[in-house]
Amino acid sequence: MALFSNAVHLVAPRISAEEGEFHPPSLDEFFPPAIFFEGTPFEINRIMLIRILMAIVVLLLFWLGTRKMRVIPTRGQSLTEMALDFVRVSIAENLLGKVDGKRFLPILTTMFFMIFAFNITGIIPGINMPGTALIGTPLVLAVVSYVTFIYAGIKKSPKNFFKNSLFPSGVPKPFYIIVTPIEILSTFILRPVTLTLRLLMNLMVGHLILVLAFSATNFFMFYAGGFFPALGVGTLAFGFAFTLFEILVAVLQAYVFTILTAVYIQLALAEEH
Repeated sequence: MALFSNAVHLVAPRISAEEGEFHPPSLDEFFPPAIFFEGTPFEINRIMLIRILMAIVVLLLFWLGTRKMRVIPTRGQSLTEMALDFVRVSIAENLLGKVDGKRFLPILTTMFFMIFAFNITGIIPGINMPGTALIGTPLVLAVVSYVTFIYAGIKKSPKNFFKNSLFPSGVPKPFYIIVTPIEILSTFILRPVTLTLRLLMNLMVGHLILVLAFSATNFFMFYAGGFFPALGVGTLAFGFAFTLFEILVAVLQAYVFTILTAVYIQLALAEEH
């Protein structure tokens, strides 16, 4: 019941005990007041603290898992190697091959575990907010992905990367007037936009649904009276079920973002470039 208690504490300010009114969650959730350095470029609020905390946690876990590597691995080393091998085998080597997979493995690994760590905080009691539910982090990650696949393409073919991207071979020249603007839009504009929005919206909407479910539970059980507590049981059950679904979303969105980055790198490294 710790998750429910924490969720109730999170949403309690929206519910007036005297008036018995229900106030649904709003976008104000994602703009908490400053905690440190208010009014400066270094302002830190609750969401920024979550990001800093999870970055430290990820670094600490991998440091602990790799600081004393053994031929016969310990349980912690085995779990760390399994996690790293998942990204290496399933994403990097599967899409880019062993040579290019090894080149881009550090950035793909960092991306996957950073996104997962920031996503999973949405269902951790005491935190209850995804670090990726505000546009800053998804946008920065999308820019990193964008710069990486362009770098890969230019590095592979400095003279022909942009030419082959914008003027695909085999297309009759008169059709370039249609094809080239489409390629500019799809390759160099929509890719970072869709990466950003996909990650942002999935986590933002998931958080709002969880807050709605648990705030409704709190309202039905403690303020509404009559037969409404029975509805509270339903919203509580939905909240717990959706919490499990959010765990899947946290993993899936990290995987999708990372594998799309690998796909874009693969396309940039294609022989026609």
